[in-house]
Amino acid sequence: MPRFSVIIPLYNKENFVAATIDSVLAQSFSDFELIVVDDGSSDNSGQIVQSYTDKRITYIRTENRGVSSARNLGIEKASADYITFLDADDLWKPDFLQEMHDAVNQFPDHQVFAAAIEKSNGRRTFPARYSINFTGKYQSVEYFSASMKETAICTSCAVFHKNVFEKIGNFEVSLPSGQDTDLWIRIGLVYPVLFVDKILATYVFDAVSLSKNKNHLLRKSDFSHFSEQEKLHPGLKKFLDYNRYSLAIRSKAAGLTENSRKLAEEINPSNLTSKQRFLLKLPGFLLRILFRLKNRI
Repeated sequence: MPRFSVIIPLYNKENFVAATIDSVLAQSFSDFELIVVDDGSSDNSGQIVQSYTDKRITYIRTENRGVSSARNLGIEKASADYITFLDADDLWKPDFLQEMHDAVNQFPDHQVFAAAIEKSNGRRTFPARYSINFTGKYQSVEYFSASMKETAICTSCAVFHKNVFEKIGNFEVSLPSGQDTDLWIRIGLVYPVLFVDKILATYVFDAVSLSKNKNHLLRKSDFSHFSEQEKLHPGLKKFLDYNRYSLAIRSKAAGLTENSRKLAEEINPSNLTSKQRFLLKLPGFLLRILFRLKNRI
């Protein structure tokens, strides 16, 4: 039985998937299986994966059902006790699995492990910022308070014991968007996160990604399925209000004024900083200018 089951959900990533797989095969820790679930790609992604001869790679092709369904199938097929995911356009540092292996050995009581990421837009790369007060390389954190700047669990830079999915459940395929955040919230309500203060993965994004789409903003804006839990959990309420704030200003900048207004009404203002409350009141055209300046910087 391998130490780790690595799951790559794949859909039309022919320009990226080889580099992603290469970053897995280049790991200094080699005791893993790699499960690539092709979610009905219509480009050459599948052929690229099948060109690899490494016996640790398993290629599974299904009809298109979405990324969450692909990840869930990977969980079902995984044979290792520890499961990790890597999106088909992201990259691991060569020591990702070794660092996760070391963390698991040093903190065997933990079930959820994560590490820092860097972000790349194709032109430059910069480190993510976290709301974590580090006192050493390893920090056990509560997910919600640790995720006020950047989520402490990035899909491509975390490891989960298989017991987590047995207790919490898998990715929720019925949600139109934000299935990963939904799972992290459910995990955060039960498990602490053992966070490694070292950049171990590169998250790749581009200016025309799905997250820029107006319909995607609308789909991500619904947190109603956590309405009861946030009444009982102040940390979850503040975390969701930060997400509502981010979606509200992005919605306003995208011209989705009504969506922005609804999100703002659900926010407890005391959960925001004075700067955030100020930005929330700005008109859309000024927010668009600020976003353009931020992207240039």
